[in-house]
Amino acid sequence: MEYKINEVYTFIMTSGQETLAKVLSVQGDEIIISNPVAVAPAQQGIGLVPATFTADPKENLVLNRHSIAMSALTDSSIKAKYIQATTGLAIPTEKKLILG
Repeated sequence: MEYKINEVYTFIMTSGQETLAKVLSVQGDEIIISNPVAVAPAQQGIGLVPATFTADPKENLVLNRHSIAMSALTDSSIKAKYIQATTGLAIPTEKKLILG
């Protein structure tokens, strides 16, 4: 799979963990990512929690392609929740037309 830079992808790792992250670059077997979050069950469905607790959140991480079982572009509604979780910015879910 060819990854688009600055796009959010869903990675299913060979361990079974589902992780969302923004791809910054691809260098051979390594994918440089930022703001990885793991999918976790929650009362209202799914939740997003930090994928790492001990790494510096300002630093980018390296994901080994051999550790990925599946990957895909993240669904737009989940991507909006990812953006909100990692930046604090809420993306409107509806497009509204302003009439004058």
